[in-house]
Amino acid sequence: MESNCPLGVLMLDIEGSELTAEDRQLLARPVVGGLILFTRNYRDPRQLRELVADARNCNPELLIAVDQEGGRVQRFRHEFVQLPPLHRLFTVYQDDSEKAVELARSCAWVMAAEILHHGIDLSFAPVLDLHTDISAVIGNRAFAADVKTATDLARAYINGMHEAGMIATGKHFPGHGSVAADSHHELPVDTRDAEEIFRTDMQVFSNCIDVLDAIMPAHVSYPSIDSECAGFSSKWLQQILRQQLGFEGVIFSDDLGMQAARESGSPADRAAKALSAGCDMVLSCNDREAALAVADYLDTNHSAGNYRLSKLRATPAADISDLYNTEKWQAATDQIAALVS
Repeated sequence: MESNCPLGVLMLDIEGSELTAEDRQLLARPVVGGLILFTRNYRDPRQLRELVADARNCNPELLIAVDQEGGRVQRFRHEFVQLPPLHRLFTVYQDDSEKAVELARSCAWVMAAEILHHGIDLSFAPVLDLHTDISAVIGNRAFAADVKTATDLARAYINGMHEAGMIATGKHFPGHGSVAADSHHELPVDTRDAEEIFRTDMQVFSNCIDVLDAIMPAHVSYPSIDSECAGFSSKWLQQILRQQLGFEGVIFSDDLGMQAARESGSPADRAAKALSAGCDMVLSCNDREAALAVADYLDTNHSAGNYRLSKLRATPAADISDLYNTEKWQAATDQIAALVS
């Protein structure tokens, strides 16, 4: 449901499978506009729906998100469809590109439909990084190594998400696949020249820019373009993404608690830099003290919220409410079961 109200620009997490009194107070703060859920927040479908309902009682406009890519990055597993890593689609594409494109659409529709069925607005997907032997943290989360195949599969996947009624978030702009370091633990530096980065990794984002609703930049430094990592760089986010590529959607920061981001100062400093660079919403996860510090900073500096974020609330397709009883669901999940077997 789309709202005309501006949303708070902070997305944060909670520790358990139920809200504490402190959680409720924090989610009700006007500067908080989003909640991201992790594996620790999930026991079973009934508990998940109750948690989502409780969170929305605290803040009816709250955006609720999860990373439900498939493969090793799938937060909800028990009683959810087992989703393949995106690179599994490439193996099909090699033999039958049309079948792989259809499977990409089906995987995305199933993922998005099931998430929406449980009251959650979005999954941060798809990964648009190129698949390489360099990055272990990306690895088989990426569709393919070449731009054309990655683009074909990504656009089909995005169409499947849209068919279910979910917005699509491309990550990690302009590409995390060509650096070995894991940004969760250190700041990766991509030393290639700008021409190569634009021609390869960033090209997938450029090719999908017309169908993407949101983008998440990488906590990666590309010194041939800017000394700041992409998520803190106005050159990357405003000059290249907004002006050069013409992107008009939402920009989410990646988690400001990741080690690669910590080099940019205190939690409040990181939030300030990300917002100043062009992010619409900042994520502060797995550190309640840091999230509180960011919220306190935002109370003074960004209390007006952001209207662009209100467009991200999900509008589920009509068949989502009775999802598990539809022929479409059965056919699509049969396709996926064959893919992951």
